[in-house]
Amino acid sequence: MKIDFFCPRWGSEGLQWNEFAEKIANDGYVGVEVYPLGDESTNQDMLSALEEKNLSYILLHAEMKEGKNFEKYLEALERNLYRLLDYQNQQMQPRFIVTQTGREYYSMDQMEQCFAICNRIAKESGIEIIQETHRNKWSYAAHVVKDYLARFPELKLALDLSHWVCVSESYLEDQQDAVDLAIQHTRHIHARVGHTQGPQVLDPSAPENREALQHHLNWWDRWVSRLDADGVKIATITPEFGPYPYLPFKPFTKEPISDQYAVNLWMMNHLKKRYEAII
Repeated sequence: MKIDFFCPRWGSEGLQWNEFAEKIANDGYVGVEVYPLGDESTNQDMLSALEEKNLSYILLHAEMKEGKNFEKYLEALERNLYRLLDYQNQQMQPRFIVTQTGREYYSMDQMEQCFAICNRIAKESGIEIIQETHRNKWSYAAHVVKDYLARFPELKLALDLSHWVCVSESYLEDQQDAVDLAIQHTRHIHARVGHTQGPQVLDPSAPENREALQHHLNWWDRWVSRLDADGVKIATITPEFGPYPYLPFKPFTKEPISDQYAVNLWMMNHLKKRYEAII
């Protein structure tokens, strides 16, 4: 099995697309995971820059503005997913779309309507749409997702366990059944290391973060082993340590405490080395 690693555009928006594409290609990524609707004016040249460097891409979706009004949210969800379909051409198509769908206070019946929109647009477009596990969404906690997967077994996940660790204030030691079920439904991994008081350690290579890192590695190992045993040819992982406010500034400055891009690069290279030994 081959693992393709994608670089988050999140945190590097200040770089022009041609500069960013060259950087991540040189560093060994196969592509980018990007939320192009955040600033469409700066993303018009995205496809040409990626095509020039023979890079792939994953599209992200998130909608927060319309959360309080469910009917308006449904309209925004459909509108935004269709807008994402514009980010393709005859030469390039996204691997899939990762969506942060709904809100944590929506009912399961309301979320069923959201999933129906995602499924319909995926079927129409031929582009898979998968659900990201994320705080303030339907998928904010392990025990909640377990119940959803029982009712909607067709759901595929972009699994980011750092959120669940933060929400639970634990390493989910007593919820491994929920984690195992989620892993069975996982299509893509966001490889960020969370801890019991937050969704992101400052640097996963630091010795004080060894416990947090090991928990996440154990979960990712189980996912990689499952895909390999199932004969999956290509898996995808995005190291997704974020910029401010995920990454704090030094007090009274706008200087980050660590280097976000370097942390993600370390995470990718660490996983590459780890999985070359077992795949």
